[in-house]
Amino acid sequence: MTAGKCSWRGVTIALRVAVAAALGASAAIHVHLWDTGYRRIATIGPLFLLQAVSGMVLALAVLTVPRRWSGLAGLAGAGFLVSTAAGIVLSAEIGLFGFKDSYSAPWAQTSLIVEGVGALLGLALAGWTYRARLSSAPAPMPA
Repeated sequence: MTAGKCSWRGVTIALRVAVAAALGASAAIHVHLWDTGYRRIATIGPLFLLQAVSGMVLALAVLTVPRRWSGLAGLAGAGFLVSTAAGIVLSAEIGLFGFKDSYSAPWAQTSLIVEGVGALLGLALAGWTYRARLSSAPAPMPA
């Protein structure tokens, strides 16, 4: 293995771990909020629990999928984190499923930061994986 491939692999692993950590942190925040009172809110409570379980499953997938699928896993993680952040914004701005929250609610700002950074990392993982594939592709045959 060449030094170049080793660094590509190292960066890919680091990005996968970072994306999984963001997904896990977002899931932990949501399960904590669910446990401390959001479970009593119709529709929102079950959605918080679903987000927590789905986030942990996706975090494990990001860590364990074969390397060739890591870009897709990064995109899935980014999409999941963006949709979670969108839920917070919708809830704070106009309300969601009959519930209006606030940016000053416990963990709301931390959650938005974790999800925003995690989404950027997921996009970076997808881009990095794509670039690594391009750099390792065989050169085209001259005509």
